[in-house]
Amino acid sequence: MRLQLSLCVFILTVGLQTSFAQQTIPLYEENIPGALNAPSEERYDSANAVAFKVFTPTLTVYLPPKEKANGAAVIVCPGGGYGALVMNKEGFAIAEYFAKQGVAAFVLKYRLPDDKIMKDKSAGPLQDAQQAITLIRQNARQWNVDTTKVGIMGFSAGGHLASTAGTHFNHPVIAVKPRVSVRPDFMILVYPVISMTDSLGHRGSRDNLLGKNPSSEKIQLFSNELQVTAQTPPAFLIHAGDDKVVDVDNSISFYEALRHKKIPSEMHIYPKGDHGFVLKMPVEEWMNVCTKWMKHSGFL
Repeated sequence: MRLQLSLCVFILTVGLQTSFAQQTIPLYEENIPGALNAPSEERYDSANAVAFKVFTPTLTVYLPPKEKANGAAVIVCPGGGYGALVMNKEGFAIAEYFAKQGVAAFVLKYRLPDDKIMKDKSAGPLQDAQQAITLIRQNARQWNVDTTKVGIMGFSAGGHLASTAGTHFNHPVIAVKPRVSVRPDFMILVYPVISMTDSLGHRGSRDNLLGKNPSSEKIQLFSNELQVTAQTPPAFLIHAGDDKVVDVDNSISFYEALRHKKIPSEMHIYPKGDHGFVLKMPVEEWMNVCTKWMKHSGFL
């Protein structure tokens, strides 16, 4: 009851106004886990729709009309190297596209790792992703969501967060609710950072998430190609072969790990496009392939 009340009380105006943007809600009803008593330095560049130093995590909810809802839900994690969040083309535009397909979409403004505001900055983003999964399953009935069709999508460093949610669910970093799983049912990874290793990882993302001198154990733990098990959910991966920021081998190594564990997954590699190709092309041009995979996999 208190959660439902909070969803009503904390309705905020969404920066990108569309017919599908329903509301922006706080991710946590009460205290944010692992947060330190520190002043917020969060700021938002409205001209470019980029968030910095995120202190207060939120979900922006995009619901399709009830008669069109098919039960699927996707949490969208924008990228930005764990130093910023590209909220429009890696967030709001994607969510609006999903809503048009009958999919409930939720843009996650997750906390950006910062020792000044959290006890363990490597856990902060994952706490927010797991809370988003929990919140959607708890409110599945009012949002017309099938609790067995809750996926997570991420771009670049957001792809690292999404793949972490898909490989670390057996070790939750939030207080788990009874009978509510934090395991996503599928992953959609767009030019994702997967690895934290020296040879493969994106150094900026690693420095922001783990610090400049992480232990070998921490590097291995957050190198998600090493964390795949038989329980890892299916994945759709898309990347450009000429990506000069996040090497395409991140996607390839993750796909290979999934394949070896017999996890049904699909990967698309464009020969050209470089990093952030979704910023330069219409959503429909590449998302059609993604929704086809969702249909073939039984999520639509």
